[in-house]
Amino acid sequence: MQRSISLKQAQGIAGSLFDRPIVRSILAIVFAFLVFAIFIAMIGRDPLEIYSKMIEGTLGSKLGISEVGVRMIPFVLTALAASIPARVGLINVGGEGQVYIGAWAATGVALYVDIGTIWLMLPVMAIAGFIGGAIWGGVAIFLRHWRNVNEVISTLLSNYVAILFVNVFVFGAWKNPTGFGYPYTSNLEFESILPAIADTRLHMGLVLPVIGIIATYLFLSRTRWGANMRAVGGNPDAARRRGIPVLRYIIIAMLVGAGLAGLAGMSEVSGIQHHLRPGISNNLGFMGFLASWMANHNPIAIIGTCFLIAAIVVGGDVLQFSGNLPSAAMLILIGLVLFSVLGFRRLERRAE
Repeated sequence: MQRSISLKQAQGIAGSLFDRPIVRSILAIVFAFLVFAIFIAMIGRDPLEIYSKMIEGTLGSKLGISEVGVRMIPFVLTALAASIPARVGLINVGGEGQVYIGAWAATGVALYVDIGTIWLMLPVMAIAGFIGGAIWGGVAIFLRHWRNVNEVISTLLSNYVAILFVNVFVFGAWKNPTGFGYPYTSNLEFESILPAIADTRLHMGLVLPVIGIIATYLFLSRTRWGANMRAVGGNPDAARRRGIPVLRYIIIAMLVGAGLAGLAGMSEVSGIQHHLRPGISNNLGFMGFLASWMANHNPIAIIGTCFLIAAIVVGGDVLQFSGNLPSAAMLILIGLVLFSVLGFRRLERRAE
């Protein structure tokens, strides 16, 4: 009898653990890595060797850890760009374009506005990047409300418009006259560059996602406005009947989210590239979008999903340089993780 009770207790503990979202997410990630290990074995490589080199290249050295941090900065910002609008029922797929426009706006300030001191230049560049991204995201809200265009379509298409828009400048008026014909702007001056941290590529732009995560969490969970945003996302008609200005919250959510993606563009220009060039984003917006959906738009969980994606991307670069595996294979792993997490979440909803 005692043994039967212990078994039931063990089953209850196991069931309660599985009911926790963090446990389900970990199981989904482990499942994805197991499936990817099978893929690696099928192409004739040793999964244990591949994974050990990934871990060594990302977490086994100061350089690897700093590179993961470098990737996380824009990933977190673009993930918040998807997460905040999602709270009011919007799907912002335009983070990529908003990164480009933010980078363009920040570069314009750096090149053509004479401020003179780093302590003024960097905040002005950040404001310009935020406003640029916000305006680009605001176009989708205008089209949605006044022209009845779904924001998924408008934000997705706006990515490609933004890329072409930036290319007009880097191939034209802003092209570096001493750059041997290469399509990029002149290098930024010292006062326009985010200072590096501890002799690595990690830079002071790190404060942007830290502030973004803390502010978003506190705003959404501890304020009346955050509760109103959740009400708008849950049932806009009911929120409207309660007197909540639904359109105002939709506009604010999209502008703030898109502005954060614009900040990611500013951090890339000022912290990493030090000039504007074609392809400056390199899928930062899309990676952030995936990270937000994997985290179920939870600002705290976004830290974990962005760390995972950043580690996979950096690990892929390490493997490509060592000749073990093309970095494009890491996109397969990221896709497997995404589908596994969403699949486990779907099974949970069916069980309910």
